[in-house]
Amino acid sequence: MPLITQKEIEELHNVNQEHCISIFIPTHRAGEKVLQEEDPLSLKNQLKDAKDKLSQKGLNADGINKLTQPIQELIDNSSFWREQSDGLAIFSADGFFKSYTLPVHFKAYSHISNTFYLKPLMPMFVGDGSFYLLSLDRDNVKLYECRRHSFTEIDIEDLIPETKQDRVGFDFVEKNLQFRSGATGSGQAMYHGQEAATGQRKNEIKKYFRAINDGLATIFREETMPLLIAAQSPLFDIYKEVNTYANLMEENLTTDFSDTDIFEIHELAWERMAPVFDQERKDDIAQFLNEQGKGKTSIGIGKILPAAINGQIEALFCENKEDIFGTYKEENDVITVTEGEDKDNNISLMNMAAIKTFLKGGNVYLLEKDEMPNPNSRVNALYRY
Repeated sequence: MPLITQKEIEELHNVNQEHCISIFIPTHRAGEKVLQEEDPLSLKNQLKDAKDKLSQKGLNADGINKLTQPIQELIDNSSFWREQSDGLAIFSADGFFKSYTLPVHFKAYSHISNTFYLKPLMPMFVGDGSFYLLSLDRDNVKLYECRRHSFTEIDIEDLIPETKQDRVGFDFVEKNLQFRSGATGSGQAMYHGQEAATGQRKNEIKKYFRAINDGLATIFREETMPLLIAAQSPLFDIYKEVNTYANLMEENLTTDFSDTDIFEIHELAWERMAPVFDQERKDDIAQFLNEQGKGKTSIGIGKILPAAINGQIEALFCENKEDIFGTYKEENDVITVTEGEDKDNNISLMNMAAIKTFLKGGNVYLLEKDEMPNPNSRVNALYRY
């Protein structure tokens, strides 16, 4: 299952109360820092900081304790801290509480406003494109829809026959289709315990793979996601001959399936696919640089925030771990930028621009200063039109 979805981001964004608490801390999967309970201590420190901010906003002790009780209960839950990833995000308001254990390393931070602070979650959705992973392991054919941090198995049982006998249409001895890595002197692939691959045996496998391809075509018909095949190279070579899906990756993922579980296979698959999806970020930066001065780019929150709200932004570039605070009046697009977040009615203008861009289908990138297309501004935008 996805760790956090766009729908959940939208639900969090729609919470609007006088006091919305957002807390982010880095966490650890294992090791000495887990044993020394550094993660709950980090949350305890951020909770204290959040309580101080609530007090400064005029909330009394009883109100603060009621609002933060679910966070305190999390601190005291020892079993919770034994199952962490790289980061923890917490969102708490009156009658509302959500926590997310995520593979993102957050800077420890607390934020109080009338909406939740969601910008640090954006790395979960960029460079995290979806792809299909098809595992061809002898009798074990499985299809997964994958993202960088998650994968979901797709049920294909009704799309392909249950047995190889059904697929090839005549008596079939399974060992005849089990390749081994070795080859004959002529370069022909070998089968486990069998002679060099013959045309007949290859045709049997091809017929089997054609049935798989035809069955999966009902899923792939309207799709454009890349398809990565996890299979030994001789099997992949045959599958390519019958494949009809236009977005099949040119190279396969080879691994010893008997010693590798799907979690490891998923990690290996992402290593292979990561450069494909990072290309979108590079393309967006290149397009920004090419379009500068032509009316399709902008720097500065004053122009960018109204454009984000109106769905005009194709790609938003935010300087990582920086922010822009102030006030915004939507009825006339009046924006006032201030020096910090501690003044009454202040909001994170950069957070609003990021979430509006994301929810309207744009890409949001958190970049270091020297990676920004225009480093003279903490926020850059590439427009759709």
